[in-house]
Amino acid sequence: MSRELDSFLGRPCDWPGCAVSTNSVCVVVPVVLRQLSINIWGGESKMSRRCIGLDIHRDFCEVAVWEQGQVRSAGRIEARPEALAEYATALRPTDEVALEATSGARQVAQILEPHVGRVVIANTHRLAAISDSKHKTDRQDARTLAQLLAAGVLESCWLPDEGTRALRRRVSRRHNLVVARTRAKNEAMAVLHRNLSQRPPMSDPFGAKGRRWLGALELPSDEVETLSAALRQIDFLSGEVEVIERELARFAAGSAEARRLMTVPGVAMVTAVTFLAQVGEIERFASPKQLVGYLGLDPRVRQSGNGAAFTGRISKEGASLVRHVMVEAAHAGIRSPGPLRAFYERVRSRRGHAIAVVASARKMVSLFWHLLKRKEDYRHSIELVTQKKLRKVELLAGAPRRRGGGRCEGPNRDERREIDRDRARAAAEEYQRFVAERQQGTGTGNGGAAMQAAPRT
Repeated sequence: MSRELDSFLGRPCDWPGCAVSTNSVCVVVPVVLRQLSINIWGGESKMSRRCIGLDIHRDFCEVAVWEQGQVRSAGRIEARPEALAEYATALRPTDEVALEATSGARQVAQILEPHVGRVVIANTHRLAAISDSKHKTDRQDARTLAQLLAAGVLESCWLPDEGTRALRRRVSRRHNLVVARTRAKNEAMAVLHRNLSQRPPMSDPFGAKGRRWLGALELPSDEVETLSAALRQIDFLSGEVEVIERELARFAAGSAEARRLMTVPGVAMVTAVTFLAQVGEIERFASPKQLVGYLGLDPRVRQSGNGAAFTGRISKEGASLVRHVMVEAAHAGIRSPGPLRAFYERVRSRRGHAIAVVASARKMVSLFWHLLKRKEDYRHSIELVTQKKLRKVELLAGAPRRRGGGRCEGPNRDERREIDRDRARAAAEEYQRFVAERQQGTGTGNGGAAMQAAPRT
């Protein structure tokens, strides 16, 4: 075997620490290591340790062992806690183990960690040595993991705690239930379309008034069965969504971070909880740019040689659900006056509505980073709207309802709402002045505070 690294594939520039992580599981360098042995300077090499690669499947784990520059297959073990625990007792305290980031990888890592020196969970979506290999087999994948671990190009990843993982599962299940409910609603509307019925005259055709209207329609017997089945599915799925939303509301009511994010216009409970479930610890991100890249809202960039850099569509790394809720929040947020709306209008005038909305979602992510880092509420929130959102979460979490009574002193609800809107409009004008001064090269840099967080007074 050769005594040096003789072949690289992929992007060898992406060494650990040189690129921003955009995935919640691991930072992995897409490099293929063909052969590696003892060091060339003499003496005992630090690579004399034993590195083990595990390719995890539902029923078994394929094992490969790298030791003293040689890699060998070590058979399979059953992917069950008892078999894994028995295998872990045969490992050495100096061993290192690499796993793929698949379902069950965390449980396998928890079983092996007490018996070995280190366990690394690698994200194969960013590992071209496995995903782009011409020989894609379980045995070859395990051998590749062992070799890459021995080369030192697999880094330890951040793993969410059990509370964060449970929150992620609830958010994902709610999303799936909403998608299924939307599918049932579309099936019900398709019945009307097939039978040339008029559009429902009410905003919600599945409410009490809408159902009475649907029940009065003259339809064929099979279409009545289809409509009835769709309505039963909608009722069942709505009940399941309510159960999960109560649990999410209990989390949001007791989370200062979730309540803080909800002070931003357009951000409700689902958006705040989904963002926190995916991001986890905000301290992991040193800058808003890293957080934007982690969520896949950063643009792709292609540049080679002396040519100019080409900026394309967003990278779409990470969880798609977070990008979805952030874009939805941006659609709602730009309806309210404030710096975010001013930013959207500025981008829309140059690039159009679609790009401006995605850019606004990216801006909101950057704003979230500042709010969570500084532990401050959004400066330009509309107070009445924010109070209404927070109270709705409290009621959904089971808080008792308040009894009215007493005389309200000071501005009434409409007057307070108009005061908040005037403040938001003033902040938007401040942001517009700052942008104009910056474009003219005369800006002082102080106007940028319009888009940042500050404590409410």
